Amino acid sequence: MQHIIIGAGPAGVVAAETLRKADPEANITIIGDEPEPPYSRMAIPYYLINNIEESGSYLRDPKTHYSDQNIELVQQTVDKVDVTAKQVTLADGSSRSYDMLLIATGSRPISPPIPGLDLPQVSSCWTLADARAIIERAQSGSNVVLIGAGFIGCIILEALVRRGVNLSVVEMGNRMVPRMLDENAGGLLKRWCVDKGIDVHTSCSVDAISAADNDQVDVSLSDGSKLSAALVISATGVKPNTELLDGTGIEIDQGIKVNRRMQTSNADVYAAGDVAQGIDFSTGNYEVQAIQPTATDHGRIAALNMAGQGSEHQGTLNMNVLDTLGLVSCSFGLWMGVDGGEQAELYNADEFQYINLQFEGDHLIGASSVGKTQHIGVLRGLIESKVHLGDWKARLMKDPTLTMDAYIACTQELGYS
Repeated sequence: MQHIIIGAGPAGVVAAETLRKADPEANITIIGDEPEPPYSRMAIPYYLINNIEESGSYLRDPKTHYSDQNIELVQQTVDKVDVTAKQVTLADGSSRSYDMLLIATGSRPISPPIPGLDLPQVSSCWTLADARAIIERAQSGSNVVLIGAGFIGCIILEALVRRGVNLSVVEMGNRMVPRMLDENAGGLLKRWCVDKGIDVHTSCSVDAISAADNDQVDVSLSDGSKLSAALVISATGVKPNTELLDGTGIEIDQGIKVNRRMQTSNADVYAAGDVAQGIDFSTGNYEVQAIQPTATDHGRIAALNMAGQGSEHQGTLNMNVLDTLGLVSCSFGLWMGVDGGEQAELYNADEFQYINLQFEGDHLIGASSVGKTQHIGVLRGLIESKVHLGDWKARLMKDPTLTMDAYIACTQELGYS
């Protein structure tokens, strides 16, 4: 059996390892289009602040792991997928045949239509190559503008501050991480960052970037102000890399459409990770979740099915945990609530503390928190276990900090402990 995996991120690597366990005799090939060994993008901020070398971002030891697992690594771009001939064509003109194919091509940064975004002083922060460019320009004392204060932007933010730059953040939303936190929580995070010396512009956008003297650029904002910078980093979201399947007839929506087995509309082609439109635990809908836990979950399930060992995806909980200069924030599931649902909230602005619980009936379906790290594990547990809270719902409505007590009481009744 010949398995080909296009994509060398966490989904692809976990899939290859799972395939090797499930099918010891199979031929397994990972094809990645970057010159580095498979690595984790989530490790890039640690590289930016010199906590790790580049090699510290590698998912596995490239010197031994893949050869020991008899997994072939190919560092080339795939130009074409022919699902009729069951072949992939590489950039060097060679082709390879497959029995089963996994598309794990991930996503790429979105480039907003801003004049000047192609200047050499402007970079994304998505690859190790991007990180090297940032390290060169983000020297201590230099002015840096970060476009976007979403989840990825806020991870980069911390690394930039630790590099000692003078940082300005521009976010179109009225708060930081608007797709993760509500106005109260996102507002607390903004005030925390401002208190740490970061210049934060919310409800604001970048109109243009233009070259200036001394290898600097001018960044013109929608509020009429102008910032000078040695470096501009664009972190305005990502888009699934689905283009490789154009013309194949495989169904694509927001991402590549898959079933519970991570199988596409072509029985011999699977998809996993940021590129796949998999099932969401909370809604039961098929959505793209661009987070690493989902990617690895997808990769494992796809591989089991590629090897003929039936496994169905039960859905991944949408979750984000963010540490921003010492203030931890998180959101799980349907943190924004549902029509007809109820919510409980604790808001202590002076102490930078916030908890919001979202209920449907007596189930906890979503939650968000700032500055209350002791609640992170139980919030996830209460949502994923789908326990009936019973009388505990009323107690949590009065005091949302009682989540640990509620979890222990409700799960003991079900015999989970």
